[in-house]
Amino acid sequence: MKTELNSKKAPGAIGPYSQAVKAGNLIFVSGQLPINASNGEMPREIKDQTRQSIENIKAILEEDGATLDDVVKSTVYLADMSLFGDMNEVYAEYFKKVYPARAAFAVKELPKQALVEIEVIAYHA
Repeated sequence: MKTELNSKKAPGAIGPYSQAVKAGNLIFVSGQLPINASNGEMPREIKDQTRQSIENIKAILEEDGATLDDVVKSTVYLADMSLFGDMNEVYAEYFKKVYPARAAFAVKELPKQALVEIEVIAYHA
């Protein structure tokens, strides 16, 4: 059985998908753009965008009582690999050992011309 998770503290889905879906003990959080849910704005700089994307993920996980410590896998999409170092610096502020498994790569373009989008899978009983 699967259930939908939504948080008003994260931006709503901009298409036919859920913010997150829980299946068993796994939570699949859709890619989070760096949009502030309270004002609809997106920061300009990669560090601020990374922070906002992770804060959105954190808010969604909290809907099920989960935390970033429950994240087992993440995927980071970047507008350009030159942004990797700054993204990684902020990412390290949020995730501690045991770090989630991760993939990070550049894509041709992200929605709304964002510089970063992050999706995660968390394990939470």
